Amino acid sequence: MPDNYEIDNVDLKILSLLQNNAKKPYTEIAKLAYVSSGTVHVRMNKLEKMGIVKGASLDLNLNKLGYTVSSFLGVFLAKSSLYEKVAGQLKKIKEITSIHYTTGNYSMLVRIYAKSTDHLKDILHDKIQKVDGIERTETFVILEETLSRSIDLSDE
Repeated sequence: MPDNYEIDNVDLKILSLLQNNAKKPYTEIAKLAYVSSGTVHVRMNKLEKMGIVKGASLDLNLNKLGYTVSSFLGVFLAKSSLYEKVAGQLKKIKEITSIHYTTGNYSMLVRIYAKSTDHLKDILHDKIQKVDGIERTETFVILEETLSRSIDLSDE
């Protein structure tokens, strides 16, 4: 694929439609985007090869699965050069769903889902605090998530 491939309005329309419902068949996407289903397949393959489309996933309601405590964790590293090593260790903790290397007060921000405050305490004490390179942490329990979305790619 050429390195100079530019995303156009058809690509954005396809992405926007799939963003709203990743299970929507390509034939329906094609009708809504006014292109053939073959075009949708070709475009999606290109977008995957370019790394724009990273895959498809389910959006789960973790609260209904018992993970009722959600929090952000500000992580202070002993040295910023330890980020890769620490991130590698944190990736092994299943309750951690995202890890971000940041500027500001914290070296990292981490998203954690736990089944209870006791479970969160266990994750913090028995797993996270034992990771070499973490100097200290600050936990922010999320009371309500009002918005969680991707960027709207539609031109409407």
